Amino acid sequence: MRNYDDFIRTKTQWAKGDGIACESLPGFLFDFQAYLVDWALRRGRSAIFADCGLGKTAMQLAWASEVVKKENKPVLIMAPLAVVPQTIDEGQRFGIEVHRDATAGKIHITNYQRIDRLDPFEYCGVICDESSILKSYSGSTRTAIIEFMKHSKYRLLCSATPSPNDFMELGNSVEALGIMRRVEMLATYFVHDGGETSKWRLRGHAEDPFWAFVASWARALRSPADVGFDASAFILPNLHIDSHILPSVPMPGYLFAMEAMTLDQQRSERKETIEQRCQTVADIANSNDESFVAWCSLNDESKMLTKLIDGSIEICGSMSDEEKEEAFTAFRKGDARSIVTKPSMAAFGMNWQHCNKMSFFPSHSHEQFYQAVRRCWRFGQKKDVVAHVVTTEAEEQIVANLRRKEHQSKELFEKIVSNMASHYEHRTSEYSAERKIEVPSWLSV
Repeated sequence: MRNYDDFIRTKTQWAKGDGIACESLPGFLFDFQAYLVDWALRRGRSAIFADCGLGKTAMQLAWASEVVKKENKPVLIMAPLAVVPQTIDEGQRFGIEVHRDATAGKIHITNYQRIDRLDPFEYCGVICDESSILKSYSGSTRTAIIEFMKHSKYRLLCSATPSPNDFMELGNSVEALGIMRRVEMLATYFVHDGGETSKWRLRGHAEDPFWAFVASWARALRSPADVGFDASAFILPNLHIDSHILPSVPMPGYLFAMEAMTLDQQRSERKETIEQRCQTVADIANSNDESFVAWCSLNDESKMLTKLIDGSIEICGSMSDEEKEEAFTAFRKGDARSIVTKPSMAAFGMNWQHCNKMSFFPSHSHEQFYQAVRRCWRFGQKKDVVAHVVTTEAEEQIVANLRRKEHQSKELFEKIVSNMASHYEHRTSEYSAERKIEVPSWLSV
């Protein structure tokens, strides 16, 4: 018969460890990576939210190898299309075979759009690489990924530190791991704030329990120091943001250029100034023969930049998967000097430490800007990184909004790491009575 303490433990919402205890891990892991892999294996179903360049691919491969050794069944890595060949190359470097889809071997990799071609019951473990993009997928695709993962005993989510003010992202993560449904997490720890379904805020009394809950299944870090390890080898070089503000053309009916306030006005401004903005980027890129990334948001920008920048290749949505992979590989290996693409296609998971110069036409999305910059400005980069932000006078509001989000995001990143770190030590749910229960006199008869 269970005692009361056992009964209370069954009610805890913390993730329970039901994974693998390893005696040794691959020697290519840094000390903090080995700690994270060991912790993730012991948990069985967990998430590693490590900032760009901290070696999530190496940790994934080590995790997958240990699960295969334990179960002798395949493990699947799901990743963005552009990351697939990069992960296969990383596996070769570490002596771990990674095969596309289910062609051979025990560690398979596929891009998210192809998971419907695979049988989830074939895999004892699933890794979701760049898991933060789950929030940007359509509901049907996100549901398909979660449905695919639920059949695996072992699950691992890997992403850069998730957006701490987007609790829906954490809800997707906890549901994909099978720990709790997203709606249950929101109902337990949050209150609906306003009329929009995406607006949720932590209940006043639930902040501490919520981060204790998250820390039971996730580790978040921007540096090895965040989990108690030496970070001297992981110091980022300087980042220089060079702003280029071009003159704007007055809108119809105005004598002077006015600030573009509405989205329609901002789109119109982009189209009116496309030639001068693209020429400015081309002049910067063509001033030397070093590697260069030109980020854009419009198809016309992409085509024009590819035409103007020497030795550039374009990656666009109309290309086949094979053509995109070939272009990404050519740039990563130095066969192409410059690449022109959109953040939605290449801002997640790519390792471009060989390049330290880029340009960006800013939008209201700070996440896109952050992820795009971090393709080059990441641990392992040997040079200072220069990001040329090209705007016009009328786009002042976009730049101001981006700066505000950048400041807010930095504060919130620090908050998520510190809040979770404060709960990394195991806590028990034992109840210690400070006074005896006194039976009321009218019940003592």
